[in-house]
Amino acid sequence: MEPPDAWARTRGAPRLLVLALLLGAQPDAQAEVQVSVPPLVEVMRGESVALNCTPLGVHDYFMLEWYLADRSGVRHRLASGELRGSEIQGGVHSSRGRSPPYQLDSQGRLMLAEAQVGDERDYVCVVTVGATVTAEATVRLQVFAKPEATEVAPNRGTLSVTDDIAQEIATCNSRNGNPAPKITWHRNGEPLQVPMEVNTEGYMTSRTVREASGLQSLTSTLYLRLRKTDRDASFHCSVHYLLPKGQHGRLDSPPFGLTLHYPTEHVQFWVGSPATTEGWVREGDSVQLFCRGDGSPSPEYTFYRLQDKQEDVLKINLEGNLTLERVQRGQSGIYGCRVEDYDAEEDAELSQTLELRVAYLDPLELSNGDGPTLSLSSVTFDSAGSYTCEASMPTVPLLSRNRILRLLVEGSPELRPEETLPKAEGSWTEGDEVRLVCSARGYPEPKLKWSQAGGHPAEPAPGGQGWVSSSLTLKVTSALSQDGVSCEASNPHGNARHVFHFGPVAPQTSQAGVAVMAVAISVGLLLLVVAAFYCMRRKGRPGCCRQGEKGAPPSGDPELSHSGSQRPEQTGLLMGGASGGARRGSGGFRDEC
Repeated sequence: MEPPDAWARTRGAPRLLVLALLLGAQPDAQAEVQVSVPPLVEVMRGESVALNCTPLGVHDYFMLEWYLADRSGVRHRLASGELRGSEIQGGVHSSRGRSPPYQLDSQGRLMLAEAQVGDERDYVCVVTVGATVTAEATVRLQVFAKPEATEVAPNRGTLSVTDDIAQEIATCNSRNGNPAPKITWHRNGEPLQVPMEVNTEGYMTSRTVREASGLQSLTSTLYLRLRKTDRDASFHCSVHYLLPKGQHGRLDSPPFGLTLHYPTEHVQFWVGSPATTEGWVREGDSVQLFCRGDGSPSPEYTFYRLQDKQEDVLKINLEGNLTLERVQRGQSGIYGCRVEDYDAEEDAELSQTLELRVAYLDPLELSNGDGPTLSLSSVTFDSAGSYTCEASMPTVPLLSRNRILRLLVEGSPELRPEETLPKAEGSWTEGDEVRLVCSARGYPEPKLKWSQAGGHPAEPAPGGQGWVSSSLTLKVTSALSQDGVSCEASNPHGNARHVFHFGPVAPQTSQAGVAVMAVAISVGLLLLVVAAFYCMRRKGRPGCCRQGEKGAPPSGDPELSHSGSQRPEQTGLLMGGASGGARRGSGGFRDEC
């Protein structure tokens, strides 16, 4: 098989190859045959392909043959056919072990199903016209195969930047492609320009292997001289492969990093939270000290405290952390951290110190001596309550102390009489229920006493301020309207008294008189209803429902001359309503009325 560059140049050749052979059937006769074939056919592995062979011109008859030329130039006959009518009839003589076998179609094309890398050969088409006039052309078949996913195997060891030679970084593998791909290396996304020749700064090696399937695998190994800046670098390799029609493909490996060994050059030492920017910490807090060197792998850290120019070792670890639990004021001072790195340069600063400042406040004491004071003038009961004295440090947030002072104001009781009655004075009626509330304050706490029995014990009043209150519920009487109800508050310093007045109290209406009046009104209303009903029944009769006429009824009304026995229901109603008085004398209501 030719190298990739050779077949790439072949693509640029003309796609029409014409070979003419001038042969004479007789010494002075000539014949000409021209054959058109594509010089290069490209196909992806696994696809089917047809190789064309077309004689130019018009021929009534010709014979076509396909040969396979091996790498030594020997030809092997594969298929043949003859033009009969408009089709070529013939068949395959030998497939030389190919599966699926070759096929010859009616157009004289050699058919290859499922192209494999082993099909990459030269195929010769020979056309014969007559007995001796022949022409031939060669077709080169190129089979492409996309390689598998790119694999990379980085060096998982610890690589030292102190080495002055190139070290193995990683190996990149591209398997089962065709033609052989190309591998490039990248650092932080940028391609590395490394040669194939061995040198101290960097190079790469490459090896291509042809597999049993005919596919090709490529292995590339990268070597570099490392620097400290490579500790955070990201490496990867890329595989570039060819496709039909001049196209290209690319497969990238996963990125990887390296574990480097490099000596410490600088050390940082600081106080963690909750320290202030000035380095102050609060007494009682747990404080962390952090120390970090820029060497790799992590060096050993030694924490110490300087006392009288002597190092008092506190802790040695690989984490670089020191915790001071519940730090006290006596722990203020100079602390140091030293990195133990024997690969470091002689002039490297491997230790750092800092000053730890522990801020504190002692408990506060209240006294009448010198210092900040609070003066109160015109002290009243409202001045009583809790007063807080607080001391704090502006440079150390949340560091403060406080004391609470309770001020008690002594004095005789003070009453609050505004809570008196639910009604105005003079609007009460005998038997009304009233709830009286008496509030007072003073120190010592006053005792509340009512002039009437039934008062509730004193309780703190809503709103505080030292007020206590007691309530009394009773019924208003005329006797209370004269004397009122008093509430008295007293303590060792004196007493105060308030009288609740009701004014004139209206007497309560007699229940019996009210009942008699209600019955009389009811009977009167009933009589009016009966009279109205009867008048409606006798509507239109002269003299009905009128009083004052004595003697016989007027003439012309024969019905009124009877004794009235024809209408007993009307007579009975009136009797019942007038107690029979209409029968005992003249001048009364008529029986109809």
